[in-house]
Amino acid sequence: MSDQTAVGRLSERRKLLIFGVMAFGQFMALLDIQIVAGSLGSIQAGLSAGPDEIAWVQTAYLMAEIVMIPLAAFLSQAISTRWLFTASAALFTLSSLMCGLAWDIDSMIVFRAIQGFTGGAMVPTVFATGFAMFDGPKRAMIPAILGMVSTLAPTLGPSVGGWVTNVADWRMLFFMNVIPGLAITLILPVLGKVDEADPAMLRRIDWLHVGSLAVFLGGLQYVLEEGPRHEWFTDPGVASAAWICLVGAAVFFERTFFSTMPVLKLTPFKRPTFAMACVLNLVIGFGLYSATYLTPVFLGRVRDFSSLQIGVTVFVSGLTMAIAAPIAARLSTRVDGRYVIGVGFGFFALGLWMFSNITADWGFAELLVPQAVRGFAVLLCIVPAVGMALNGVAPAELRYASGLFNLMRNLGGAIGIAVVNTWVVDFGRVHALRLGEAMSVHPEQAGGVVAGLTAYASRFTPDAALALGQAQSQLARIVGRQAATLAFADTFRLMAWLFILALVIVPFCKPAPTDAVPPNEH
Repeated sequence: MSDQTAVGRLSERRKLLIFGVMAFGQFMALLDIQIVAGSLGSIQAGLSAGPDEIAWVQTAYLMAEIVMIPLAAFLSQAISTRWLFTASAALFTLSSLMCGLAWDIDSMIVFRAIQGFTGGAMVPTVFATGFAMFDGPKRAMIPAILGMVSTLAPTLGPSVGGWVTNVADWRMLFFMNVIPGLAITLILPVLGKVDEADPAMLRRIDWLHVGSLAVFLGGLQYVLEEGPRHEWFTDPGVASAAWICLVGAAVFFERTFFSTMPVLKLTPFKRPTFAMACVLNLVIGFGLYSATYLTPVFLGRVRDFSSLQIGVTVFVSGLTMAIAAPIAARLSTRVDGRYVIGVGFGFFALGLWMFSNITADWGFAELLVPQAVRGFAVLLCIVPAVGMALNGVAPAELRYASGLFNLMRNLGGAIGIAVVNTWVVDFGRVHALRLGEAMSVHPEQAGGVVAGLTAYASRFTPDAALALGQAQSQLARIVGRQAATLAFADTFRLMAWLFILALVIVPFCKPAPTDAVPPNEH
């Protein structure tokens, strides 16, 4: 029985239930990418971990997830979508439970890697299933629903994580996955199958291709995560990982083109619109993940906000995403997707540009409008991009196209966070030097500030030397705070230019109609 026959035997209600359950599982997996971002300090204290060790709580998840996303297409063919998703949900739930029970940083890293690997299988599978099961008006809603899930979940991660850690304990970040994860594991198998399994594929699998894929993408994620923290290739570990990644990439592409049973097919890139949609998705991932990362970092580093304060502040963009989803869906069915995505990229650039006026005093009120604009814009970007990438794709390639498209967004996020981290550090150094030079040019003004701070400190300590030292330290903190703020402003401005430049691609992305008949597979 073919996959289309299996889908055809399901009622519309059953299809909607299957899709809803899988979309919820995808939301859980994507939420867990960023849910620990604002709570790493609490986890570090709870596990007695060092500053370098705690970063692996995030890195391990991302490395494992980015390897699984492209593998999911092959595995869903071999063991079927139903059982791949069920097994992934079960292992994701178990690993979440073990993360909550972790007894030291090493056990946490291992369980987070398992959690990321199994969560990565759920992300692209939902896209392929949604486009395979529905057509016409229902299919038109798939990009909007999954676009909202793909953008809302990582955006809400810091807010949810900050709130849960504040009202309960950091271990609840993982325990909260257990009940919904068990529900998905138990419900999905009884709803029916959407495709047929081909277990023979597992006997013919190219393990060298699997290994090279893991080395290539895992090594790339490691370099992007650790590079900004360790001065990039000046660090022996990062440099070695880069060389290993390069070798893995060479073997991976050789196996992709010459293996008799490749685990990942790049044939969807033969469609120019798909290739351009992937480039746009790369840029979307860059902007979405980088902005979601930078805003909490600014609020914590410059404003000294708590996890809960950060969560409340960044919640605005998630709220506007939910408002924008039905608007983006309706526009995408009635207007050429190029116009929608063009407006989306333009507004996203505007939101980022508004951030470039940031000062050291910005808080919830000042960030409200820029975040609202950016949150509203991202759905106008991703909904038409999903349609451009997956409408009209042959059923045999739909899984691979979905995996590659989602991989591009994650790669964009990994590249984006690495790049903006580097920009913030480099721009911060430059601005600190310029502020130092300005004070040396006008020493009387700097001296006046120190004198004022010394006089203030003297009110609390009779020791003149100690008061002077406190005043100088306070001035250094003020200069550092201002330099960091200027660095954040420069970074947001460069990100805005990236979205403006990406608009050049948009006119050439001719989208396939929502109800387009897939090309003949043979």
